[in-house]
Amino acid sequence: MANLKLGVIVGLRPNMEEEFKKLKDLGFPTAQVSCWTMEYFNEEMALHLKRAARDYDIEITTMWTGLPGTPIWNFVQGPLTIGLVPLETREVRAKALKKGSDFAKKVEVESVTTHVGFIPENPNDPHYITLIPTLKDIVNYIGKNGQSFWFETGQETPVTLLRTIQDIGLDNVGVNFDAGNLILYGKANPVDALDVIGKYVRGVHAKDGEYPRDGYQLGQEKPLGEGKVNYKVFIPKLVSLGYKGAITIEREISGPQQIQDILRAKKILEDILKTC
Repeated sequence: MANLKLGVIVGLRPNMEEEFKKLKDLGFPTAQVSCWTMEYFNEEMALHLKRAARDYDIEITTMWTGLPGTPIWNFVQGPLTIGLVPLETREVRAKALKKGSDFAKKVEVESVTTHVGFIPENPNDPHYITLIPTLKDIVNYIGKNGQSFWFETGQETPVTLLRTIQDIGLDNVGVNFDAGNLILYGKANPVDALDVIGKYVRGVHAKDGEYPRDGYQLGQEKPLGEGKVNYKVFIPKLVSLGYKGAITIEREISGPQQIQDILRAKKILEDILKTC
């Protein structure tokens, strides 16, 4: 039986005690904390988050750092609005990631995660050539804070992500492997993608979905077990590669149905882990 901890991704907000109590009551020992509100990266919020995690014995596995501006999650405006690839917002977003790293250090979280964006497939693309020095600078900064930088998979192919990691050339780089995103963006089969970037996986999002049905919109997210991710093969393969991190459930809806889907995903994952 694989002894991997399960968790849920939750948003940073002023009532983290309430959020972590919910996780504890649902039987989750870990969480990824995401934040798209840069104003929350302050001393008071850091103390609040650290205290809430301690009081409810929740391990925060990464600080998922959103970036300033409005990302548009499709194939047309997405390349212009998501992550560090767009030149117009790159500098301010790089500063935001460093701010997220400083915040994570105060909370004693040892990794920072984000979407870098639609990294060009062509390594000769000027957007790619200029992106690498920016990433090196960010990863170096995060390293000085005693942390690693995790790429959230999604907008890039696994081979492009592999090349980017190689070109950065630093040891504190990893992947937050979102199995559902690879399907939703039509970039790869998650099981096969482990052959390419599996050794860099440091975190996992357990999410599910369908492949895109047209060339403009992402595929549709589904409850875990109802999409195209073959978790019965994916999880054992992940374990066989020596993965020892958390598996973090992400269900991008809200309300009672989200809780039901999270609990169903928890049961599915626990049953699979028993066989590993």
